Amino acid sequence: MTSQTETLTKEEKLERMRHSASHVMAEAVQSMFPDAKFAIGPAIEDGFYYDFDLPRALTPEDLAAIEKKMSEIVAARLPFRHDEAAKESARQLFASQPYKLELIDELPDEKVSIYRQGGFTDLCRGPHVSSTGEIGAFKLMSVAGAYWRGDEHRPMLQRIYGVAFETKQELEEHLHRLEEAARRDHRRLGKELDLFSIHEEGGAGLIYWHPKGAFIRKTIEDFWKDEHFKRGYDVVYIPHIAKVDLWKTSGHWNFYRENMYSPMDIDGQDYIVKPMNCPGHILIYKTKLRSYRDLPLRWAELGTVYRYERSGVLHGLTRVRGFTQDDAHIFCRPDQLEDEVANVEEFALFMLKTFGFTEYEIMLSTRPEKYAGTLDAWETATNTLVNALERLHLPYEIDPGEGVFYGPKIDIKLKDALGRTWQGPTTQVDFNLPQAFDVTYVGEDGQEHRVVMVHRTVLGSMERFMGCLIEHYAGAFPVWLSPVQAMIIPIADRHVDYAKQVRSELRATGIRGEVDSRSERMNLKIREAQLQKIPYMLVVGDKEIANSAAAVRLRSGEDLGPQPVAQIAARIQAEVEAKA
Repeated sequence: MTSQTETLTKEEKLERMRHSASHVMAEAVQSMFPDAKFAIGPAIEDGFYYDFDLPRALTPEDLAAIEKKMSEIVAARLPFRHDEAAKESARQLFASQPYKLELIDELPDEKVSIYRQGGFTDLCRGPHVSSTGEIGAFKLMSVAGAYWRGDEHRPMLQRIYGVAFETKQELEEHLHRLEEAARRDHRRLGKELDLFSIHEEGGAGLIYWHPKGAFIRKTIEDFWKDEHFKRGYDVVYIPHIAKVDLWKTSGHWNFYRENMYSPMDIDGQDYIVKPMNCPGHILIYKTKLRSYRDLPLRWAELGTVYRYERSGVLHGLTRVRGFTQDDAHIFCRPDQLEDEVANVEEFALFMLKTFGFTEYEIMLSTRPEKYAGTLDAWETATNTLVNALERLHLPYEIDPGEGVFYGPKIDIKLKDALGRTWQGPTTQVDFNLPQAFDVTYVGEDGQEHRVVMVHRTVLGSMERFMGCLIEHYAGAFPVWLSPVQAMIIPIADRHVDYAKQVRSELRATGIRGEVDSRSERMNLKIREAQLQKIPYMLVVGDKEIANSAAAVRLRSGEDLGPQPVAQIAARIQAEVEAKA
């Protein structure tokens, strides 16, 4: 066993250790709850979990007791023993465990795999470490509800999550990352910074943008539009609803229906809120005959779409039911396709870099099991994406079968300050919608030819991108994105008029300044401005009034001392223009 273990990769060793830790946790739970019913307990990224059917809800004190018992089991260095049993014998062994019996009945073989350690026996394929003593540093994190087999019509179980690493240092580093992630959580910061809210009475998964959040979004959108115009895009707008027939023609009704909302009756016709923008852009294209000289046409829209997501997967800004895509569709000739794809990738990387994202992963997603169109069209589209990536010398990985039903795609997954990946820009080549809608152009030969469509985003959805931005910067946005760039803080009430004058001077140069005119202590105002992540705090009193100046403090706590207001404005303007 030892020699075999030594040939394993670090990831394989960790998976065995974490899986073994889940069994140790189950044994600890059994010692506390002898009548517990056991479901499954796999290894997962960074740790493990086990699902239990218990006589009462677990408390934080229970978790501490379970963790203590686990430590005792690990210290005992109990061996993991593997056996096989006939199905009938296994049924008798697990006669009091209904979830195990269900799993046994589904197994195709007549013999089942069983693992034992100490006083605990489990139905399990393994593998495990040799003994409990090989389990490294671990910690139980939380309890959550989980339906058996993920089916909301089945019993609700209690799932205990734990994390496990080879060494205590690795565990402590992981726990620190979790603390940092919690500090940066966009849901908490969104509330503290007054950026957005979600209301049960308004509907789950629907975002309400507050003035500060809306201002950040507007700043992003204005920049987005300017950069699109520079690259030859035109902006279009389409309605939020359309007849169901449009989605039947596009194929969404057949391939995407589970993510679409139910039709609504309008004058005896079925309409549906749009899950995509592409069919609407196609209708605009078809309003007149297009020549090969007109192509490529690049049409962009910050288009809001609505898709059904189960309530259990909704998560702040990052998983919602209504969201705005920074969408665009390019209608081009086949000979223009590779250039257009390459230009899109360069554009996307420029956008990410501007917002402070310099690390990313690129995935090329290929044909899924359910797809539209011909194999030849799919091969041509996939090869075009490959050629564009290689032409730009961009490293990528293949993500087999993860393309959309109408074509392959390139996904750029950006990395935030903690090294976590977020879904960002995507580029999809589509030969199928042009065929479904008969989208053509008149070629140089005077004949009609089918266009090729490129579907693309260079940020993703505005909601998810905002969530990523908030967590990347921990709410301390760059000056150009900050809804309030400078807070002017009068020391006493007699300084308020001058503070307002400073605000007017800043606003005249385009700087977003506010005055904290409350009758509170100066240090309290400074502290609250820092908590609101405001980049500049300008303190004004008698000396500052006499010198047409303000004492500058940064949100980092650095004190830059008194400076002329014009100099302060120039400094802030320079940061804004550089998008530093």
